[in-house]
Amino acid sequence: MKNKVSIIGAGMTGSTTAHWLAEKEIADLVLVDILEGMPQGKALDLQEAMPVIGSDVTIVGSNDYQATAGSDIIVITAGLPRKPGMSRDDLLYKNAEIVRKVTEGTMAHSPDAIYLILTNPLDAMAYLAMDVAGVEPHRVIGQAG
Repeated sequence: MKNKVSIIGAGMTGSTTAHWLAEKEIADLVLVDILEGMPQGKALDLQEAMPVIGSDVTIVGSNDYQATAGSDIIVITAGLPRKPGMSRDDLLYKNAEIVRKVTEGTMAHSPDAIYLILTNPLDAMAYLAMDVAGVEPHRVIGQAG
């Protein structure tokens, strides 16, 4: 059975992560985003490229956390970038809402997953995901820089 990695947030960071994982045949992949059609389109583009490079992975795009069921790893890239004039506190509160919702939604379908957090401010978001998921610290990893 192949591993399954779900990437929440199909923007530049999420879709690039999916591309590298697919190319290396690390796992079957799920891209999830709130924008209708975007993760489906990116997943289709990647899936159609796999035979060209000889990679045998499945890539699915969805707007529903149900597609993440049974994931071994959940990568959270979803969140807002810091905009001009936005304080770090503003960013913290906005992204905390997003990370909380994503963690609750994915934990319901993949209770044994390991979480890899890329959303800023990183330390706060990693701690929040750990707290919301109710998991041991070694199951949540923050990745930056």
